[in-house]
Amino acid sequence: MRKKEHSGSAAVIGAQLVILFILTVSLCVQSRKAAAENTYAVMEKSGEGSRAGEPEKAGEAGDSQKKKYIHWVEFNVPADVMEKAFRLDMGTVQEEVHLDWVELLAYLGAKYGGDFERFRQTDLDAVVEKLKSGSAMEEIAKDMKYYAYYREAYGAVLDGMVGYFEQESGNDKVWLRKYGLKVFSPIAKNFPYSDFDDFGASRSYGFKRKHLGHDMMGQVGTPVIAVESGYVEALGWNQYGGWRIGIRSFDKKRYYYYAHLRQNYPYQANLKEGSIVTAGDVIGYLGRTGYSTTENTNNITTPHLHFGIQLIFDESQKEGNNEIWINCYEIVKFLRMNQSETVKVEGTKEWTRVYNMKDPGIPESSERTENLEQPEESEGPTTD
Repeated sequence: MRKKEHSGSAAVIGAQLVILFILTVSLCVQSRKAAAENTYAVMEKSGEGSRAGEPEKAGEAGDSQKKKYIHWVEFNVPADVMEKAFRLDMGTVQEEVHLDWVELLAYLGAKYGGDFERFRQTDLDAVVEKLKSGSAMEEIAKDMKYYAYYREAYGAVLDGMVGYFEQESGNDKVWLRKYGLKVFSPIAKNFPYSDFDDFGASRSYGFKRKHLGHDMMGQVGTPVIAVESGYVEALGWNQYGGWRIGIRSFDKKRYYYYAHLRQNYPYQANLKEGSIVTAGDVIGYLGRTGYSTTENTNNITTPHLHFGIQLIFDESQKEGNNEIWINCYEIVKFLRMNQSETVKVEGTKEWTRVYNMKDPGIPESSERTENLEQPEESEGPTTD
C-alpha cells in the first residue's frame, strides 16, 4: 500500500516537474522574443546610413523611457508647404506679428498627425488669421497633445535655416544685411543633377540595409556645397561612402553627411576635421568612390552625391542604436530655390563661391569670421 502511495506521489511530482519545465521554456522563449523586438543590431557606420533595423521610437520599453529626449522623427513636410510657411515668415519680418515658419509647420504637423497628405490651404490660412489677430501659438495649440513634440522635432530640422545674415551682392560685391534662407542646396548653381525619393530603398553592399540618405546624380567634379554653417566633424575614407565629409551644425542638432566624393581630389584644399565652414562654401566634388576597403577606389557605377541629414537630440544618438536619419528629399527640393553660385579657380581643380556670406551663427572666435570687412545694411529684408 505504501509502495503504491509512494509511486503515486512520485508520478505527481514528475508531472509537476514536467509542467514547470514547459513553463520555464515558454517564458524563456517569450523573453528572447521580446528582447529581439527591442534590440537593434549595431553595424559599422557607412555612407548608406549606419545599421540594420530602425531607430528606437519614443515611448518604447527600456532605457529610452528614462531619458527625456526625442527618439524618433519622421519628417515628411512637402517642399511646397515648407515654401508657403517660409514666405509667410519672410513676408512678415517687419510687421507687428512676425509669423514663425517652424511654428506654422509644427501646428499643421500636430493637426494632421504628421500626415501632410491631409494638408488644406484653409487650415494654414485659419491659423495665420488667428496669429495676426493677436493670439499666441501657445494659446492656439494648447489643446493639441503633440504640438510640443512637433515643434521640437521640426525645429531640429529647420531652425537653422532662416534668419538674418550678411552677403555680398551685385557686381561690386556690396555687403547687404538680409533676412531669408541662410542655407543652400548641396549642389552648386548651374550644375545639373537628377534625383528621386529613394529614402529607405534596399542596399546590399557589405550587409543588407535601408538607404538612409538621398542620392543626387550628376557629373564627376560638380561642386558640392555646405548646406548649413558648421564644423567638419568627419573627413576621410569609409568603405561604404568612399571619400566623405560630415558637418555638424553649431547647435549640434544636425549632422550633414556628404559621400562618394571625387577620386584623387575629393575635398576643397585645406579642409580638415575641425574646419569651420560657412553655408554656401564649396566643400568637395561629386564622384563615385566607395564600396571598397581600398582607399580612393571608384566602385560606384553612377556618379552621385549621397546626402544625408541626421538629427541629434542627445549625444548618445550620434552613433549607435538610436540614430535618427530623416528623408531629406523634400528638403532638397525646397533648397533648390537657393543655390550657391561658384566660379572655377584657374590653374586648379577647385571651384569657389562667387558671393561670400557672414552667418551670425558662426562663433565670433572662429578664424572664418575674424578678418571680414563690415557689411553695409540694406533698408529691409531681401533675398537673391
